[in-house]
Amino acid sequence: MAARKAFFVTGTDTEVGKTLVSSALLTAANQLGKTTVGMKPVAAGCESVDGQWRNEDALALMASASLELPYEQVNPVALPAAIAPHLAAAQAGRRLSLDRLTGFCQAIMMQRADLTVIEGAGGWRVPLNEREMLSGLASRMQLPVILVVGIRLGCINHAILTAEAIRRDGLPLAGWVANHLSAPDEVAEQNVQTLTSMMPGPLLGEVPWMEAASVETAAQALSLRALLD
Repeated sequence: MAARKAFFVTGTDTEVGKTLVSSALLTAANQLGKTTVGMKPVAAGCESVDGQWRNEDALALMASASLELPYEQVNPVALPAAIAPHLAAAQAGRRLSLDRLTGFCQAIMMQRADLTVIEGAGGWRVPLNEREMLSGLASRMQLPVILVVGIRLGCINHAILTAEAIRRDGLPLAGWVANHLSAPDEVAEQNVQTLTSMMPGPLLGEVPWMEAASVETAAQALSLRALLD
């Protein structure tokens, strides 16, 4: 029986498709007969639903996971303002800390799913407070990292710098996903080719540009067998 696996998903920036790829990872694993759970420990940018704050990224993870969990366990820190988490927390009169987020993640790991996907917020170096970064959560949990690279102008620099920071923090880059953010052209393909030759981790898939995002289409673009075996 294959060992249970858990990964931290980060991105080269905000709005590069972390949630699409995280949901696709869960969906692809489901199709391989794995049990899955997704988590977004802290989400900034929520709407009030029946008096409770709900984040669309966390709801997407819930929809793609095979194990049903309460919303509060999938997204324990839901902040209304769609700004950097430490600023959103300050607006809400709250304080973020690695200790609390680590505890929430450890509770999710107790679900003992075959695949656990923990999605970050924004890029790798996102502040939680004046001393701690969200990247510290992956370090504390010793989670291999999957990097989502939004394929657009500047992506090579962003991807290589992020990969260097991940490895400098002592974590393995389990792989990266190229997510096309616009209609493909020759330069976009050349960017992917350049990154494939330079990134210190395998390309797990190339998600095509879609006018309307489809988790199923993204899942078909991923290759997970080596990652999960």
